[in-house]
Amino acid sequence: MNNSVTNTARLLGAGLRALLVLTVVCGVLYPLAVTGVAQALFPTKANGSEITSGGRVVGSSLIGQQGYGLDYFQPRPAGGLGENSVNTQYKLILSGATNRSGDNADLITWVKEAKAEVVKDNSTAGYQVRPSQVPADAVTSSGSGLDPDISPAYADLQVHRVAERNGLSVARVRALVDRHTDGRTLGFMGEPRVNVLELNTALKDLTKD
Repeated sequence: MNNSVTNTARLLGAGLRALLVLTVVCGVLYPLAVTGVAQALFPTKANGSEITSGGRVVGSSLIGQQGYGLDYFQPRPAGGLGENSVNTQYKLILSGATNRSGDNADLITWVKEAKAEVVKDNSTAGYQVRPSQVPADAVTSSGSGLDPDISPAYADLQVHRVAERNGLSVARVRALVDRHTDGRTLGFMGEPRVNVLELNTALKDLTKD
């Protein structure tokens, strides 16, 4: 009996010591080490890829925003189209897509309505947008509904409207888009893209000059 109690006590002691050591190593030292390395090598990304304007944080380059007026570049539609949209306000607590197939009647109607609105909003006195110019990302949401980027084609489509509304030349606004266009990751993965929040932040700074 005494041997059994001794063995049990020894095993419990060993288990408690292992628990303590692993808690310190995995729960304290490892997180601190990873955090320290991340802060040293990738401080911007480690802190949420924050974008600042006027000395304050205005958002993250990883998460799209809605609510821009027509003076600014517009993002992709949020979380679907129409009255059954999953996420109409880019709310972080809710993301997702409509999961409707490409031949769904409601989706087709929503896309047609969105295309007509894009053509109307982006046509100016001296520039008429054609329906064939409207890219897919201008009328469809991403899988998450929180995509922070748009295609260079959609950004270029909006250049004339943004230039007219802000009293800027088309060339100057197009140059701004070009500066904020990122190529494929590592040169071959994904597609070229424009971060809407970064672009609009730069536009806001430009209009202050």
